[in-house]
Amino acid sequence: MEDKQIVDLYWQRNESAIEETDKKYGRYCHYIAYHILADDEDAKEIVNDTYLKAWNTIPPNRPDPLKPYLGTISRQLSLN
Repeated sequence: MEDKQIVDLYWQRNESAIEETDKKYGRYCHYIAYHILADDEDAKEIVNDTYLKAWNTIPPNRPDPLKPYLGTISRQLSLN
């Protein structure tokens, strides 16, 4: 699924947006978190928190492209 379609699902408040985000970017977000935290369980928690933050910030944001938006969220959460 394309980023625009995933973002549209967020705007529609369709929960499948999370599933599609996980399919496309779950490994990417985990990679970022794991390389900061060096703990698999903590990285998994950060990925879930990333999805929650994306859900809460889209809308009003309409990220294009979606990948760096999610990467930034994962990085920020991992550093905090």
